[in-house]
Amino acid sequence: MSFIPFQTAKPYHKDPFGALCTGQAAVLRIVLPRALQCRAALLFLQAQEEAQEYPMAWDGMQGDAEEWWRVSLIAPEPGLYWYGFRLETTQGTQWIARDAQQTGILCAESPGTAQRFQLTVYDPAMRAPEWLPGGVYYQIFPDRFCKSGRRKQNVPPERILRNDWGSPPLWQPNADGSVTQYDYFGGDLDGIREKLPYLAELGVNCLYLNPIFEAHSNHRYDTADYRRIDPLLGDEADFRALCDAAREYGIHILLDGVFNHTGADSVYFNRFGRCPETGAFQSEESPYYDWYHFHRWPQDYACWWGVDILPALRKENEKVLDFFTGEDGIVRHWLRQGAAGWRLDVADELPDVFLDAITCAAKAEKPDSFVLGEVWEDASNKISYGRQRRYLLGKQLDSVMNYPFADAVLHFAKTGEAEDFFTKLLPILENYPPAAIHTLMNHIGTHDTLRALTFLAGDGAPDGQREYPALSPAQRENGLALMRLAAALQYTLPGLPCIYYGDEAGLEGGLDPFSRACFPWGKEDEVLLAWYRQLGALRRAHPVFRDGAFEPISAAQGCVSFARQSAQESILLVCNRSCHPIDYRLPQDWQNARPPNEIPGKSPLNGSLAVGAMHTAFLLREGMDG
Repeated sequence: MSFIPFQTAKPYHKDPFGALCTGQAAVLRIVLPRALQCRAALLFLQAQEEAQEYPMAWDGMQGDAEEWWRVSLIAPEPGLYWYGFRLETTQGTQWIARDAQQTGILCAESPGTAQRFQLTVYDPAMRAPEWLPGGVYYQIFPDRFCKSGRRKQNVPPERILRNDWGSPPLWQPNADGSVTQYDYFGGDLDGIREKLPYLAELGVNCLYLNPIFEAHSNHRYDTADYRRIDPLLGDEADFRALCDAAREYGIHILLDGVFNHTGADSVYFNRFGRCPETGAFQSEESPYYDWYHFHRWPQDYACWWGVDILPALRKENEKVLDFFTGEDGIVRHWLRQGAAGWRLDVADELPDVFLDAITCAAKAEKPDSFVLGEVWEDASNKISYGRQRRYLLGKQLDSVMNYPFADAVLHFAKTGEAEDFFTKLLPILENYPPAAIHTLMNHIGTHDTLRALTFLAGDGAPDGQREYPALSPAQRENGLALMRLAAALQYTLPGLPCIYYGDEAGLEGGLDPFSRACFPWGKEDEVLLAWYRQLGALRRAHPVFRDGAFEPISAAQGCVSFARQSAQESILLVCNRSCHPIDYRLPQDWQNARPPNEIPGKSPLNGSLAVGAMHTAFLLREGMDG
């Protein structure tokens, strides 16, 4: 008989599932073959170099085949812990180690950290803001979303202003590959305000804006002045007006905090002499000189990934800390003007002392503010610059951008390979605290990636080419079907879906800057847009998407199925990526379910659900027990 001694996703083996808060009790149970003749079992729990062992108690047996051992554990102080099991048997000492599927296997050697199970213990004070879970994020690249037509004031004369909304963005790199010429289509804050009713129809409750502060590029990740809105977008009064108007629709504004570096062409560095202030590049007597790290002043300085137009800030410098996080600092100033929180650019390059101070300042100003980090990997065990990070243990990030989920969704939608779908999802759900899970930014594309539609349906582009060929009519039709599948997964997985502006309208695009094209107002794909609106209505109508439990059901043969469950209701999703219709055999407890009103579909017949080719079906039941 084949034994699985331990599976973290099974409540019988670990209850409760997932991360624990300090002081929370958990029960861990292993199953062993009787033939092993185990005489003693111990749980070992390690944090950094310190390890503790907990004796396990014999817990019964099943015939002559298997026996059970259990231990009760009270979660220790917040931290990242690694655990496994040591067995004393008549055959010598053995261990239970972890395989790639989070499943325990018996082995004869003590497992290293990579083969141990992870336990995240977080601060019990960690909470998600009440206004966010259950909603929808919407990401806007401000220059390309909507142009109000309002006359711009104080715009630097060298900017290339476009009057052909919807035409391809300019791409003219210099001989060395750098870009110093940027075109602007004139999207602005008033334009966003005009489209708030549109966003509300999509179910949006959190609007994430790429940088809006003055900068001399259209992406504005090279900040020139953190205290000024870029003149092409408007001014501080326009920002307050946007926040006030958004609040009437239940929409909160999340700003992009680019605090790791400034622009070289900025008030603080002033490499090109544009600003009247004396910048760090101009004089060692500048008040900003010690904000930067000069290897040899002025030409040789630390910068982001070697890009000399992005000089890196010394984030642990007291003046820099005070500028961003002090009583009158940048974090608190813009929260006072109406922002609800910050998305932190390249969060893994910000030291702990800086992240701690940002979150402390934000929560002091607005206790229900939200701090989200850009982290591309599993943020619970991320190591950056040789240090184990503590983003999600409390008092730092509230949540992160969810690139692991994006990879799982896009891979399944593009290839139909379902078998590893849950393998990619479950470690995140196991390792992250609930407050972080319920506010995850579940995107399938951003300003840093290909447009999802182009990725799903396209054939790629020649090496080094940023502009991908336009999709053929057949490719586009196929891609739109795949977008509907991907969106259904996005909207029903734990966390919040994040729409990258224009994805819901069928916008195509290659790599930067072609993933940052103008929103196609008046040319939207109405079928796709209607699907996004239906999904938004589904989330609004069913609280289970706020914090409901996640139950994986099946992932095989081009089909993925899972449920979201609460005491009041449960919703089942069946996503058929295959090119033929299927009759999905329903689990016993879903035999009498019905389609939710917001999503039309066929009722189950004789215990199965008809799901069309490249389609998704939903079922609703009242309560967890049917």
